[in-house]
Amino acid sequence: MNINGAYKKNNTYDAIVVGSGISGGWAAKELCDNGLKTLILERGRPVKHREDYPTATLHPWEEKNAGRIPQDELERNPIIARCYAYNNNTEHFFLKDEEHPYIQEKPFDWIRAYVEGGKSLLWARGGQRWSKYDFEGPARDGFGIEWPITYDELAPWYSHVEHFVGWSGNKDGHEHLPDGDFLPPFEMNCVEKDMKSRIEAAFPGRYMVQGRCAHLTEVRDIHREQGRGLCLARNLCYRGCPYGAYFSSNSSTLPWAERTGNLTKRTHSVVHSIIHDDEKGRATGVRVVDAETKEMTEYYAKVIFVNAACLNSNLIMLNSTSNRYPNGLGNDSGTLGRYVGFHNYRGRLGATVEGYEDSYFFGRRPTGPIMPPFRNVFQQDNVDFQGKYLVSTGANRSGWGHVINSDVIGSELKKQAATPGSWNVYMSISGETIPKYDNRVSLSEDETDDWGIPQLITDVDYDDNDEKMLEDFLEQGQEMLDAAGCKNIWTSDSKQAPGLDIHEMGGARMGKDPGNSVLNKWNQVHTCKNVFVTDGACMTSFSIQNPSLMFMALTARAANYAAEEIKKGNL
Repeated sequence: MNINGAYKKNNTYDAIVVGSGISGGWAAKELCDNGLKTLILERGRPVKHREDYPTATLHPWEEKNAGRIPQDELERNPIIARCYAYNNNTEHFFLKDEEHPYIQEKPFDWIRAYVEGGKSLLWARGGQRWSKYDFEGPARDGFGIEWPITYDELAPWYSHVEHFVGWSGNKDGHEHLPDGDFLPPFEMNCVEKDMKSRIEAAFPGRYMVQGRCAHLTEVRDIHREQGRGLCLARNLCYRGCPYGAYFSSNSSTLPWAERTGNLTKRTHSVVHSIIHDDEKGRATGVRVVDAETKEMTEYYAKVIFVNAACLNSNLIMLNSTSNRYPNGLGNDSGTLGRYVGFHNYRGRLGATVEGYEDSYFFGRRPTGPIMPPFRNVFQQDNVDFQGKYLVSTGANRSGWGHVINSDVIGSELKKQAATPGSWNVYMSISGETIPKYDNRVSLSEDETDDWGIPQLITDVDYDDNDEKMLEDFLEQGQEMLDAAGCKNIWTSDSKQAPGLDIHEMGGARMGKDPGNSVLNKWNQVHTCKNVFVTDGACMTSFSIQNPSLMFMALTARAANYAAEEIKKGNL
């Protein structure tokens, strides 16, 4: 009895955070700032800022295989091989396909990074605030339930996050793309400025603005306190930034939390399930399998934040069964694991631009312009699909690559290589998918992983609404590029599987009604108030923005609420 008592005392904290990625790092920071002794559990290996970025400063001639992955490795890992960021300079952050198998009832490319910091080391770093129309649209237009929070409730937390992270962008003054607490923006190049002028003149109500991103274009005192430095526009971010110029858990929130003296980190810790005390009606802790030894340990806390990234958070919740919750923790509504969504990234256009031969661009800007949605924003428009789409766009001038297929050699080849090629423009879609009951994840009854946990089954797909939205984007994109004076316009549909956008969301959605949702307005499980889910799993609908900023704001809000409730004795 004394041994058990000592075991439990040594393994007890005020708070437990599952996952060290973008939202998990923020949960740890906010909880520790509020004085809570916090344990953060990461299933992957430790990654120390600067020390564990082995390719961050390599010159091109130092890259193994010119940065390319060997063919046999691509064949062994067909899922991550399709990810834009996967190459020889980043492969050490990616989970290989065979290391954690899952079952695809329909094709779904699940991209994962089982390392400290998670996908915060690999994300594309762009993001925009949601507007009130993003929150109101699904219920207004009848394709989703009502969000339990409003933009006005979340706005102060957006500012809180943007100030700490360092968010670059313009104050553009568009109601459906709210301005934030911004650092100076990156600039559009000459061709982009001309595109902006022409498109906005030809299509009133459509706007082209500089993309917003988590990069330090100016270092303020709050960033110096974190030990972070200025972005040098190298655009080698996926290797890990030794300057801390882009935001990651490793360079920012985790070291900050550690400096409070309130954080304990445990890596190689695979969370099996959440322990629920049916008599007390609350969660008491988590079961953890050591990734290397397979030994199981229990840890205990007053509150538990589930931030394992969307699909793994669903897996943990579904696997957390008890007499009270035979179908997964908090699953009285039967919606846990359902209404999983993503962003439709299939469409792309390109074209050439004549002129501007005397101009080039400076540096390697990490983000390009965007066009806020212009369909179904303020009301359901007269189109045959629901939801919105955002357009990513931009222009660049090809460098030496245009001579790869040249038939000349010697001095003439050198001359051609020293002269930039033509200007090219692109457009791509980030389309809102509609929450659907049949888009779901579940647990296998037969197959387990190396840690004895049921394998996840993905059953997520596009529908007719997605196809119609894609068709509209390609039509409108052609019209806009034509109005901008572009030539040789082409369109494409990648037909990529869901998941490759790496924006999976939903499954444990927030809502006002416990009968059709899992979480309340504070991201608490409706019927188990000391469990919070604040990563992508919590999303009620999906809109069109890179969702990482949303996850961080929701997490900061929920963590501060949890800390207040603990201090009041309510948790």
